[in-house]
Amino acid sequence: MPVHPLKATTRTHVTTVIIGAGQAGMSASYYLCQAGVDHVVLERHQRFHAWKADRWDSFCLVTPNWQCKLPDFPYRGDDPTGFMVKDEIVDYVEGFCNSFDAPLREGVTVIRVEKMGALFEVDTDHGLWSADHVIVASGGYDKPITPPFADKLDPSITQIHSKSYRRPSDIPGGTCLVVGTGQSGVQMMEDLKIAGRDVRLAVGPAPRSPRWYRGRDATDWLHQLGYYDITIAQQPDPKTTEAKTNHYMSGRDGGHEIDLRRFALDGLRMYGSVADMDGTTIRFLPDLEANLDAADKSYVGIRQMIDDFIAREGIDAPQEQPFEKLWRPEIEIPQIDAAAEGITSILWCIGFRPNYDWLKVDCLDERGRPIHTRGVCDHDGIYFLGLGWLHTWGSGRFLGVAEDAAHVAAAIAKDACVSTARSHSA
Repeated sequence: MPVHPLKATTRTHVTTVIIGAGQAGMSASYYLCQAGVDHVVLERHQRFHAWKADRWDSFCLVTPNWQCKLPDFPYRGDDPTGFMVKDEIVDYVEGFCNSFDAPLREGVTVIRVEKMGALFEVDTDHGLWSADHVIVASGGYDKPITPPFADKLDPSITQIHSKSYRRPSDIPGGTCLVVGTGQSGVQMMEDLKIAGRDVRLAVGPAPRSPRWYRGRDATDWLHQLGYYDITIAQQPDPKTTEAKTNHYMSGRDGGHEIDLRRFALDGLRMYGSVADMDGTTIRFLPDLEANLDAADKSYVGIRQMIDDFIAREGIDAPQEQPFEKLWRPEIEIPQIDAAAEGITSILWCIGFRPNYDWLKVDCLDERGRPIHTRGVCDHDGIYFLGLGWLHTWGSGRFLGVAEDAAHVAAAIAKDACVSTARSHSA
């Protein structure tokens, strides 16, 4: 019988292990450094990898620069109402990271996290760690979503996920069908249109937002009226809120709203949600008009919220023309032959799922979502950061991640002090 070398059992102990070096993980590290809590940040790639490697060339923020509020490192540029492009975002997050001395280990992949007695065991491809606390800040964008029926599509049609899209030249010649109308889908569709490419769009149920309304960016109004302070616990149906797609609009070229009806007037061909694929046949649900109406309902609702606030506070603001639908589909197209339509590629923009396969701790619900209160799990010692609606709308963004990180770090620091006091008294 062959003799296998024993796995090394030497481990390094720290009070807290942070998994992920994006803005959430590094914000937690900042506050733990301030509190004097020893910790390590483990990152499988390099810090801020997603900003550096997983964004398309024309990517920019859809929220204004003033909302960039990492810990003690707000946006300091000369365009607070503008929208940073990709390289400027990287400069911003790198500047934040360089503002303190984080105990960061890059190129370290976490394989397993498991509670072993009183401590967590964190197994990695670069050794074993133990910790009293573990902060999961790995984000929710690990697994690109494609439907099972995508496997039935004729292999002559190239399939690309939004995670791999960088520029229009990545898309083969011919017509591209973009599937999904979240922020990525509509912006990539527009990117292709600007490049002169023939593109079509399968419209999902994503909501949309005004960009500029009553003399100000809509996000400025929403901030002033307290929308961004509403917590997930205050939502009528928290689970539904958590699952909602982000409102679509754009920060490109100074920012603008995206009205798909206007694109239709300019020649964009649209379908309902993709229902099935088989060979070169693509089938759609008859929900194009319903999805356009739902997006507009959200758009009008935000306008009404702002109107009500202006009236309630007696604010002098310019009037706007009432909303009107510029176009509506005459028919719902149930299916097409992609080959006959000249469609040579599908660009999937229907989202991502997190990957917690390595997390061997009972802290997820039946949907695979963390069970927590503002990032603090009932399972003692596990925390989450950086997820959408962790606490507020801004939790997964530059706007609110610092406040959430401060909350989690304070909980850990308090527990560390209690544990130290107990050990001294013993």
